[in-house]
Amino acid sequence: METFLELSAIILIATIVAGITRALKQPLVISYIITGILVGPAFLDIISSQETFGTFSHIGIALLLFTVGLNLNLRVIKEVGKVSVVTGLGQVVFTSLVGFFIALALGFSWIVSLYVAVALTFSSTIIITKLLSDKKDINSLYGKISIGFLLVQDLVVVFILIVASSLSGDFDLASVVSSVLLKGAGFFLAVFLVSLYILPKFLKIIAKSQEFLLLFAVGWCLALSGLAYYLGFSLEIGALLAGVTLAMSPFRFEISSKMKPLRDFFLVLFFIVLGSQIMIENIGQYWLPIVIFSLFILIGNPVIVMIIMGILGYTKRTSFLAGLTVAQISEFSLIFVSLGVSLGHVSSEVLSFVTAIGLITIAGSTYMILYADRIYNILSKYLIVFERKGKKVDQSQKQKNEIYDIILFGYDRIGYDVLETFKSLNEKYLVVDYNPETIQRLSKKGIDCKYGDAGDIELLNELELDKVKMVVSTIPKLETNLLLISKIREVNKDAIITVVSYNIDETMELYNAGATYVLMPHLLGGYHVSFMIKKHGLDLAKFLEEKESHIKSLTKRMQGSI
Repeated sequence: METFLELSAIILIATIVAGITRALKQPLVISYIITGILVGPAFLDIISSQETFGTFSHIGIALLLFTVGLNLNLRVIKEVGKVSVVTGLGQVVFTSLVGFFIALALGFSWIVSLYVAVALTFSSTIIITKLLSDKKDINSLYGKISIGFLLVQDLVVVFILIVASSLSGDFDLASVVSSVLLKGAGFFLAVFLVSLYILPKFLKIIAKSQEFLLLFAVGWCLALSGLAYYLGFSLEIGALLAGVTLAMSPFRFEISSKMKPLRDFFLVLFFIVLGSQIMIENIGQYWLPIVIFSLFILIGNPVIVMIIMGILGYTKRTSFLAGLTVAQISEFSLIFVSLGVSLGHVSSEVLSFVTAIGLITIAGSTYMILYADRIYNILSKYLIVFERKGKKVDQSQKQKNEIYDIILFGYDRIGYDVLETFKSLNEKYLVVDYNPETIQRLSKKGIDCKYGDAGDIELLNELELDKVKMVVSTIPKLETNLLLISKIREVNKDAIITVVSYNIDETMELYNAGATYVLMPHLLGGYHVSFMIKKHGLDLAKFLEEKESHIKSLTKRMQGSI
């Protein structure tokens, strides 16, 4: 009962803080961390059931990585595998080396400098995945690359934690490496075989009941997370693998939608617990290292990633957006330093100042990622130094050097039907999308297309918007659509501009900015149902005809036909 009362009080405080944060138009992640500080030992000291709330936060981590795994497939791994490994390992090496020498220059001992340097190396997969999910950028190229190299970092940190924990006794590097490799290979092979030969048969039976499907998904996620942890790996690896095994299942979308509310609730508790662990006492004497290291993480880490990705041949925009995702330290950083404290290698004051760096960089990077498009547009001309000349890896396209009458931004979902209509018109049209898979698929079909983001001013300047007759944006981001409308209206007062919105206030703002028509899909859905009822009345046969037609349309989409 005590835990229930604590949870009730914490959720109430979180709701109040989130309401204030929302009114100030700030990211809710910050409000959860602030709630954690308020309910932690430094202020209200509400949390006494530390172990219980720690378990809640681990469940949130597992569910988040599980849903990420549901959206991964072998094509994505093939597409971003090389850059993820090179960037992930490269950033670990360079950040740790630079951080080590900075710590030595600030007067720390070599052992403290080593711990601090390694701690500052790792970025938070959990926080970045949540932010990318909120921005709906998980499936963008930079989103895939970011998740890829963050998971590479997770594998590295697991190995480092195993090595560090072994330093208290007899340590044999060869035995540790062989043990990890053997257990990892066995674990992956066993899960692969189960997912290939057993899971599909069970899912067909399980999916007949919606409640059973949800229960199975949660159970499968937690089971593999627990097994991975038992074998000496991280919960994240097990949860991600559990999702990947279901990524090819026809029920993955249903599982993902059902898991989202559960995932979000436990993630709130994760961030609150993270905030409650921040110790603000005894850090006054470390204010200079805190400032220097925070700036190094917020600025230095993105620069390192941009340099590596630039060498690999990526555009400055993709490199910049991916670079921002490493501008904070991870929860593993705190775990690593905590381990050093328990082993007597570093003092608790070091853990306090690393925790302060964590709060500053998590808060700072959250704003940087959420407002990445604006920041990029400001810094774009200065980032050319990070870009190689010539054709870039991420510029897959099939575009003729001509003027287009119609431009479609965002192909998937709504754009599919819009493009079908474009084909019937005797006008030249171009599709712009930030998902490289979509561009490759369109290119193979002979459709003029270009990889890019509608929020990129440089891209908009290349498209000769002064000559276009119609622009359709299926992107639901208000800021992106406002920028798009503004750039078009600067040079073209007569173009038809159609954009998408899910909010009435935002719809009115888009109209005031110059949109010709704002599509609101949820309202249109209600209108469509109403229209069918008026048209068919209570005629079951007519509705079944509509059903068959809808199924054929969905099947065509699933097969990738355009």
